[in-house]
Amino acid sequence: MDKQQARELVKRYNQGLATAEEKAGLEHWYMQKSDSLSLEEDEIDFSLIEEEMKRRVFSQAGLPEPEESPARGFKLWPRIAAAAAVILIAGAALFYYTQEPGTVDTHLNVAQQDDIAPGSNKAVLTLGNGKTIVLTDASNGELANEQNAVIKKTADGELLYQGTSADAASAYNTIATPRGGQYTLTLSEGTKVILNAASSLKYPTQFKGKDRTVELVGEGYFEVAHNKTMPFKVISRGQTVEVLGTHFNINSYTDEPNVKTTLLEGSVNVNGRILKPNQQSILLDNQQIRVLPVNVDEVVAWKDGLFRFDHTDIKTLMRQIARWYDVEVVYEGMVKEEQFYGKIERSYTLSEVLKVLELGNVHFRIEGKKIIVMQ
Repeated sequence: MDKQQARELVKRYNQGLATAEEKAGLEHWYMQKSDSLSLEEDEIDFSLIEEEMKRRVFSQAGLPEPEESPARGFKLWPRIAAAAAVILIAGAALFYYTQEPGTVDTHLNVAQQDDIAPGSNKAVLTLGNGKTIVLTDASNGELANEQNAVIKKTADGELLYQGTSADAASAYNTIATPRGGQYTLTLSEGTKVILNAASSLKYPTQFKGKDRTVELVGEGYFEVAHNKTMPFKVISRGQTVEVLGTHFNINSYTDEPNVKTTLLEGSVNVNGRILKPNQQSILLDNQQIRVLPVNVDEVVAWKDGLFRFDHTDIKTLMRQIARWYDVEVVYEGMVKEEQFYGKIERSYTLSEVLKVLELGNVHFRIEGKKIIVMQ
């Protein structure tokens, strides 16, 4: 929808002439665009849209409406705090929370001591000699010195490699995150990698030869240090991504239907296909590659502490939750086709996340480490 179409639709909306489908489409457009809209410079009056969305939000959440109505120019969505959750289901149902994690009211009847905490920085490092180091428990400072590469844990809880001799032989290390964990490391040549839950990366302590090759299982976000004479390559589940220096994300979980590579800046070569920023390649089962435009904010939200959904179906959504909270998900009855749009902080407990999602006409039961999805 372009701005002129939105202007005409807002006029119909404010006059009470818009259909339910037109209202849902306009609200969806407004929620996506509101961060970049300047009400001070625009003659479009969005106040009625904001009021209507807010009334429905509070009604669905079972919360009393605030006594004060927003004044002209009040920006509903940008005002939401960092802990806010926003959900749009089937293009119509909206929800947001401004409470801090740990205070969301839940009707799941889960005792606080039985609730499941979110994931955190957890990983195990395996050195070239087979020795393992549990990074969660390791003290800050130097952890090992392997083939003249110093391996440190920083004060921020990240892993840092520093090469001490360009002529030294290189050993291969592997860092692996469990379900319910993630970790950040900087390789010896300066490339930064953030691993999502249930993922691993195999890499040399120092890079030698014509390229810089690593092997990924699961999901990782890469900020590759530029080196035009030594391309950086990521091998993962049937594909090779080659770059000189750029930012991109690879999702290669074996429980996902396809391998997805998403480019944020620069360019990458995926099995011979070149991606431009804001594009995603999808490696299909027949080894063919599709390239599509994509919302990169949704793809990399996990590294910024968010679940972010854009027309996401319940099974895709629950796979993310299962990995982050280290739980099993089972379904009772027929799986409905509702789609979710919005964001939820990954710092919420499991019951708090499920409470938000229940506004999407889906219900849950928690039994130990198992989530039962009831349609």
